[in-house]
This record gives sequence, structure tokens and C-alpha cells, in this order.
Amino acid sequence: MTSIRRVRISGTGSYLPEKVLTNADFERMVETSDEWIVSRTGIKERRIASPEQCTSDLALEASRRALEDAGLAPEDISLIIVATVTPDTCLPSTACWLQAKLGAVNAAAFDISAACSGFVYAANIAWQFVRSGAYEHVLVVGAECLSRVTNYNDRSSCILFGDGSGAAVISPAGDDGGEILFGLMGADGRGADIMMIPAGGSRKPANHETVENSEHYMVIRGRETYKFAVEKMAGIVAESLEAVGLTSADLRWIIPHQVNTRILEGAAKRLNVPMEDMYVNIDRIGNTSAASVPIALDEAKHKGLLQSGDLVALVAFGGGLSWASMILRW
Repeated sequence: MTSIRRVRISGTGSYLPEKVLTNADFERMVETSDEWIVSRTGIKERRIASPEQCTSDLALEASRRALEDAGLAPEDISLIIVATVTPDTCLPSTACWLQAKLGAVNAAAFDISAACSGFVYAANIAWQFVRSGAYEHVLVVGAECLSRVTNYNDRSSCILFGDGSGAAVISPAGDDGGEILFGLMGADGRGADIMMIPAGGSRKPANHETVENSEHYMVIRGRETYKFAVEKMAGIVAESLEAVGLTSADLRWIIPHQVNTRILEGAAKRLNVPMEDMYVNIDRIGNTSAASVPIALDEAKHKGLLQSGDLVALVAFGGGLSWASMILRW
């Protein structure tokens, strides 16, 4: 029987499309202003995929960078997990499209759909697979083309979203490296209608009426989202730390889902941690759903902010309602 192994993140990578959509652009599209957007969300700009790019294309660039960072070749990957709500196709999985483009010929591949919690969900799944010895190196990707499901006539939601991709390689840990200490996942389907895309699935297949009614775009109930996000972010970080005998005072960095600056400030206050200890890039990138946490993690790493021995919390929450966290010793 295989013994339980120590596991770490051995490499990270991210990719953002070239096109920048600024608040000034939105002033010409809908009734809004830069001041209004920044004061309520903290967002100044976001990236948008080109018409030729799909989700697996964004995922490919982030994956190549993560593999290079880990010192691995595509053939070394034994499993690919892609977290996305904007798959290339409903069938097959985006992970299979990515596998072919990457040349990861030895990998199994599947997608998960956990909205903004997706990457941290997938990282928790990968952690268990590597920990048990079932797989050696798992590529975990959060990738989104949210611009394809954003209603640019809805001024309350269209300002929020951007496109991008982030990736991490989950591998066995050495004696002198970092380690994943704990992971947590949760959901409450009673809140499934707070954030959703109403049509396009078996519940309401695409037809002329669903297209005419804009039912293939995201719908978000903002007030309920705000309350849920602040409470849940603080709660799951505290719960995860308690599980490993630590407190928020031990944290060096929180890398959260980039949802809204005011939500992040509220969660930091509840956790009694300074905002300086929370990595925030929402001003430049917006909300990229499942790509949010891995993009932020990769940025923090390559800026040299994550030092050996640092205690780091990854935390995300989103549609489902869903939530997830992970505690790392870097």
C-alpha cells in the first residue's frame, strides 16, 4: 500500500491576452464612469481574448510557463485538471483540447466546473491524487474567456470580468521544499441561482428564445454575493488554519479570488490581517473567475514576494454556491 506523501506546488505560470479594456472604454459603451467603477470594485482595466483565442489557447500559454518553472516536460505530466466555466466545447473537455495542444501524451485529462472556486477545488483534487501516489505530477489550470458570456448591456456586471489563465504543477515534495498543509472545499446548492448562466445546458437548451432573451450570459445578484463572499472568505481561511493548529497571525500572504476590493477589505478586517498581506491585482485584471487565484499566485511568486517558509493561504468562492481554500508552507 502506498504511503501518504508530502506534496508541493513545484511550478506556476500565467497568461493574459494582449487586448486591454479600460474603464474609459466602458464609459463609451454603457452609462457608467471610471470613478463609479473604481469606487465600487477597485477595477481599472481587464484583459480580453482575441476572437481567434479560446479557453484552451489561454490555458496552453500558462501551462507551458508552469512546466518550465517546474523543470518538467509535457510528457512528465500524468494528469491534467482544467477548471473553467467557459469551456472550448461542452464535449470534449477543455483539458483534452489542452492535452493535445501541449503534447502531454501520458496524461489523463478532465474538467471541473466550480466557478470562481474552480482552481482551488482542482488544486485540492490534485493534492489528494499526488498525496496518495496515484499520480506523480498533476497540471492544474484555471482558464476563462468570460468575455464570451458577459452581457455588455448590463452595466452592473459587464464591468467586472476579464479573460486569462493561470496554472500550477502539483508534485511530490522534497525534504527541503515547501508543502501543501491542508485543503478545504464546500458548497451550498441552495444558492445556485445567485450566480448563473440560465440557458445552454440540459435544463434550458439553446433556442431562438434563449438567445433573444440573453439567457446565455452570466446573471449575478450582487447584494447576496457581497454578503456571502465577505463572511465565507474569512470563515474558511480561519477554519483551514485551525485545522493545522495555526492562526491568521501566522500568515504571510493571503492570495484570494479577485472579486471586489471592498469584499477583500471586509474579509481582511474580519481576519484581523492588514490589506498589505493580501495580494491584490484586481485593478489590472478584473474578475477572471477560475483563473483569478492562479494568476495572482504566479504574479506573487515571480515578483519574489513568496519566500521559503512563508505561510500562504489560497481562498476562493463563487457560483454554486461554492468555496475552497488551501494552506501552503512555501
